[in-house]
Amino acid sequence: MLTVIGETLVDVVRSGTSAPRLHVGGSPMNVAVGLARLGHPVQFVGRYGRDDYGAMITHYLRRNAVLTPLSPDAKPTSVAIARLDAAGTAHYSFDVLWELPPLDKALPRLLDGTTWLHTGSLAAMLEPGAHAVLAAVEHAHPRSLISYDPNCRPTVITDREFARRQAERFVRLSDLVRASEEDLRWLHPERSAEETARAWLALGPAIVVVTRGAGGPWAVARCGTVQLGTPDVDVVDTVGAGDSFTAALIGTLVDRGLAGSGWRDRLRDIGRAQLQEVLGYATRAAAITVSRAGADPPSRDELGS
Repeated sequence: MLTVIGETLVDVVRSGTSAPRLHVGGSPMNVAVGLARLGHPVQFVGRYGRDDYGAMITHYLRRNAVLTPLSPDAKPTSVAIARLDAAGTAHYSFDVLWELPPLDKALPRLLDGTTWLHTGSLAAMLEPGAHAVLAAVEHAHPRSLISYDPNCRPTVITDREFARRQAERFVRLSDLVRASEEDLRWLHPERSAEETARAWLALGPAIVVVTRGAGGPWAVARCGTVQLGTPDVDVVDTVGAGDSFTAALIGTLVDRGLAGSGWRDRLRDIGRAQLQEVLGYATRAAAITVSRAGADPPSRDELGS
């Protein structure tokens, strides 16, 4: 079982050429759906309300075979307004409530059998829920591989120093980190994204991957660095592209037997050729996602594997 912990919300996508579109979204939830479409059993631990938007989320998760161990609550479902520029790039504003019920006693049940846990985004930064997410990662770490995506939202988390400290708490516990170039430059404007990726690798992860939009991904591991370009694609919008990349990155590593803490050393010993294959798979997933509207990750069949 794979577990994703984090926020879900409804994206209201606005552009200057069409009426607003509604999509179920939220970075961690997108990763959960992406993993399920790639054929992996996955549960999503997050919150949403018993309202119309919450009903959209419930239906979407069920339709994509994502398990949901927590029930909706009585508070409003979170919303993100995504405004598309002329190039199809999304710029976000948020109305987010992020909290979880007390999980201390529930963690053994929720995480029993989990071989890979993924989290990140607002869930790892925004209180009062962030402390519960960190506790879940600490609980899972002895038995599970951990991945983390900071997915910084400076319009919500404005304190850069806090965000930096919080990100590094999760980086130290992670085996795989995926961050955008924009994330790393915002967190550490005093140095390059590549310098931050190398500094993070020294904190403990086996692999740190930096995505650079059309520039393609770059990764650093014990074996060295690997860089890929991106395929030519007609971009509809970039909503969910990074999350599709992350889901495919995790999914292809799991397909290679790299799940569970017993494989931590093997992940650290990944070679350049294998790392390049992993990045290529994730890049193809992101390319499919940007070719259609909204956070719509590909299936295993679409990726040809």
